[in-house]
Amino acid sequence: MKDLNEESLHHLKELIDRKDEDLVRSQIEDLHPADIAELVGDLNDEEALFIMLLLDDETAADVLVELDEDQRHDLMELMPNEEIAKQVEQMDADDAVDVIQELDEEDREDVISHIDDVEQAGDIVDLLQYDEDTAGGYMSTEMVVVNENMSMPDCIKAMRQQAEDLDEIYNIYVVDDDNRLKGIFPLKTTITNPSASKIKHVMEPDPISVRTDTHIEDVTLDFEKYDLVAMPVVDSIGRLVGRITIDDIIDRLREQGEDNYQMASGIWGDIETDDNVFRQVRARLPWLLIGLVGGIINAMILDGGEGDATLLRLLPGLALFIPLIGGTGGNVGTQSSAIVVQGLANGSLDIKHVGKHLFKEFITAFINALVMGLLIFLYTRFFPVDSDPTKSNIAAAAVTTSLFLVVMFASLFGTVVPLVLERLKIDPAIATGPFVTVTNDIVGITIYMAISGWLINVFTNFMG
Repeated sequence: MKDLNEESLHHLKELIDRKDEDLVRSQIEDLHPADIAELVGDLNDEEALFIMLLLDDETAADVLVELDEDQRHDLMELMPNEEIAKQVEQMDADDAVDVIQELDEEDREDVISHIDDVEQAGDIVDLLQYDEDTAGGYMSTEMVVVNENMSMPDCIKAMRQQAEDLDEIYNIYVVDDDNRLKGIFPLKTTITNPSASKIKHVMEPDPISVRTDTHIEDVTLDFEKYDLVAMPVVDSIGRLVGRITIDDIIDRLREQGEDNYQMASGIWGDIETDDNVFRQVRARLPWLLIGLVGGIINAMILDGGEGDATLLRLLPGLALFIPLIGGTGGNVGTQSSAIVVQGLANGSLDIKHVGKHLFKEFITAFINALVMGLLIFLYTRFFPVDSDPTKSNIAAAAVTTSLFLVVMFASLFGTVVPLVLERLKIDPAIATGPFVTVTNDIVGITIYMAISGWLINVFTNFMG
């Protein structure tokens, strides 16, 4: 495989500017489609289109699939629909659907109308009807299917005929006369049982399958649970309609990981580093504004609305621990919500048994709060925050008690929020973002000021 360095890339761009098709083709002919896709990503739209039109249809189709969604969308806007159709014809049905879904309705219909393979066009139309987040939206219709009543020689003949159009074969799917899934037929069986009278006698019956309307998250959990590399997809009455392969699941996990990471960071939408400024601002500003509102609320709480008699003026040492209280609440809440989101995602946490998890989280929070409260108490005893022993004792008691309560609240709040969102059918990943941090920050400061004010009143009355 060739690899284009910075100098080679510059030279390639010069060749493209000169429209030297032969030399450009010689530069890229040995590259893998994934490497060509990476190369295309470094070119402007016109240069990328020039490269794509030089490739044969099969290679161009592979490159188009490998491209980032935004890059693919921009490139297809410059390509004639007839050219897109020629490349789509070379793709598996599920990849073709992913590409066509990025077009507007009019272009989508036009591309499908230019596909010469009527059977593939029909498969694409059928797949477009499924929700993109279901098994039907992820499945491919390309697979090897045999009838349960076939003899071994007939089965092998059918397998050879169907396998010509497939890149990978994981299992042979066995159906009855009504196309209902009956079992799977591993390739190994053709060697170990070459003289079987009928396939149904040597197949593995009742394979693990999913329905077309099963959410892709549940499909992913099944792949992990049963260590699958492929899974058949059936309709509501058990007829075989497609298969999902491990590469589809890996793509889904990667997308989910990126989305969850961005949500946890307070970014709405799928953002890439090469997106324009306005798109990035639109995705990032909402949570920043929420954080700004939270900061204003905290300022109002700290001001107290009582002029010169505010707590911080009475006991300036309290201000030293405001970042500690706010930051700890946000960190603890984010930890708790992240654990819940992860558990919901991988299936280790069942929404039906939340009581057990809440109890475990309560015990964990209690121990964490006790340890942190003890440490901050020792710190304030060895390093007094005020020369007045009374004020120093008030501050020590206030920060110790507040920190304990904040850790307890933040842990339980961070646990409950994603569980509630899951119950409401809202993606709980948003709970790991600034929402929990800002809320815990506000609640933490409120608790700190309330405890501090109460202790000042107690000490004042006691001393008075």
